[in-house]
Amino acid sequence: MAPARAHHHRLRSALGLFLLAPLIGEFLLGNQPITALPSVFLLAPLYGGGALLVRETARRAGRGWPTMILLGAAYALIEEGPVDQMLWNPHYGGFDLGAAYAGARVPLLDTGVQLLQDVLTLHTVWSVCVPIALVEAFARDGDRTRPWLGLPGLSVTVLVFTAGSGFLALAQVESEDFVATPAQFAAAGVLIALLIAAAFLCRAPGGRDATGRPLEARDATGRTPPAPWVVGALSFAATSAYWGREYLPDGVPAAVPVLGWVLLVAAVLVPGVRWARGEGWTGAHRLGLAGGALLTYVWVGFEQARYLDVSRATGLIGNAVFAAGALVLLGAAARAGGRLRPGSRPPLV
Repeated sequence: MAPARAHHHRLRSALGLFLLAPLIGEFLLGNQPITALPSVFLLAPLYGGGALLVRETARRAGRGWPTMILLGAAYALIEEGPVDQMLWNPHYGGFDLGAAYAGARVPLLDTGVQLLQDVLTLHTVWSVCVPIALVEAFARDGDRTRPWLGLPGLSVTVLVFTAGSGFLALAQVESEDFVATPAQFAAAGVLIALLIAAAFLCRAPGGRDATGRPLEARDATGRTPPAPWVVGALSFAATSAYWGREYLPDGVPAAVPVLGWVLLVAAVLVPGVRWARGEGWTGAHRLGLAGGALLTYVWVGFEQARYLDVSRATGLIGNAVFAAGALVLLGAAARAGGRLRPGSRPPLV
């Protein structure tokens, strides 16, 4: 690919991720109706800027998915901590979160355990990792593990993310009339810093990407993964099971969904890590993971439509439009991934 064409392709990838993150994180989920679609440009600096910073920071450092997952968790705490303050506001958005998350609380951070689990899951998986994986599926000629932005572009992204986050934080304070305590802000800051530090301490020895930076190594002892479509089906089942906690009957002890979340995460991570480090792991498997989670948001979005402040018909029309867009995007990503040279194997991360 010619240098100018490759440069333009990387910029399009960055812009695509910038816009895709809020579309998945808010609109496909069903948090926003189709009538609010113009607000994607208000949400993109936070969602898209955050996802792009996670991806670019990891790729510039020669790191892969372990780093991006931990940075995604840090982003989750930034959004729902200092920016939205949902972690601490018992009446956030007009909902009685204090009653909904009345179970065990996290010491120092002073928030509900289950609320923290939800925040980490939704934003790490769907706001950050799924959009990154989908956009990277379109990358060619080694661009998947290369940074897409130079230092000027990265600097602009930092400024946009910071300004967007600050604007939304002030808007939330004004609309919610709530401000957390200094101790809560400080605890969140410490935890965010620890996650960022951990993200750059989880390097595994291995080869190097197209820029000469080190990548995680494949493990000859790793298990051969099942077919990509099986990985996608398992991803869909696991992420759908996570949302099953919304339908638990009243009276179930709060410890049940909390423990269930821990077991589900372990059930996903243990085989997933071994598969990803084995010789048989390919880009199709990675897309299967992202695609299964994406399809979960498709059905969840239809369930969430009943809570939107629009007519039921308008909500369902929006869900149908966003679901169709998700399916088209997933199909296009699968076709793009199939254009790898015969016999070639995409990098581990």
